[in-house]
Amino acid sequence: MLNDITLGQYFPGGSIVHRLDPRMKIIIAIIYITAIFFAADICTLSGIFAVTAIVIMLSGIPFATIFKALKPLIFIIAFTFIVNVFMSPGDTLLFEFGFLKIYSDGLVRALTMVIRIVCLVSATSVFISYTTSPTMLTEAIEQLLAPLKKIRVPVHEFAMMMTIALRFIPALIDETVKIMNAQKSRGAELDSGRLMQRIKALVPVLVPLFISSFRRADELALAMECRCYRGGEGRTRMKQLHLTWVDAGGSAVFLLVFAGVITCNYFFARIL
Repeated sequence: MLNDITLGQYFPGGSIVHRLDPRMKIIIAIIYITAIFFAADICTLSGIFAVTAIVIMLSGIPFATIFKALKPLIFIIAFTFIVNVFMSPGDTLLFEFGFLKIYSDGLVRALTMVIRIVCLVSATSVFISYTTSPTMLTEAIEQLLAPLKKIRVPVHEFAMMMTIALRFIPALIDETVKIMNAQKSRGAELDSGRLMQRIKALVPVLVPLFISSFRRADELALAMECRCYRGGEGRTRMKQLHLTWVDAGGSAVFLLVFAGVITCNYFFARIL
């Protein structure tokens, strides 16, 4: 399961999504997330799902990678589906077994929630993580939050902290897998027994993981100090961010998607 977590990984490429300005990617992601939450019916969400699939294809990221990102969330998705399908009343009864009843409205609501979760995870992963390098992501966050410097908010340090935390996720996952395999080779039973036994069995994994995390943090701090890192003051950049026609086109497309969601909501509200 841990090997399937792709959060924080960056996949270099030359697709149109990779060429988008990282600042525009963050803005587009915010617009898209807002559109997903504003979508009130399954038809509108189905359109958003189709747009998400098109974005994934344009990015060149394999669908298998997206499925890996969703795999750790299978329990949450299944739990959300079950709760909504059985707990949502309606007028048309589709299935009844004892006290369990499935209504058409409940089924539609459950599918709506599942599509919303899938689109949220897929879109944010493609825009923020998979197609944006750590350096560009840090610079984009810093420039977008630059107005906060006037009230003495440490914007550069905040952006650096967020990026390091995001990019350390794959390293920590790899370290966890190595520690678990090492403990299993020594006879530790991590996948068997009752719940409390499994929790106790994780102690030999968590202790080395914490030690390794602190060691990595210390090594990173030492490396940054050796490179004369002193924060964002007076810092220059080798690559400057510039908006292009690709960014203008991308923002226009997703503004149209957002406008389409609002229009569909108004249209379906008038019908109902």
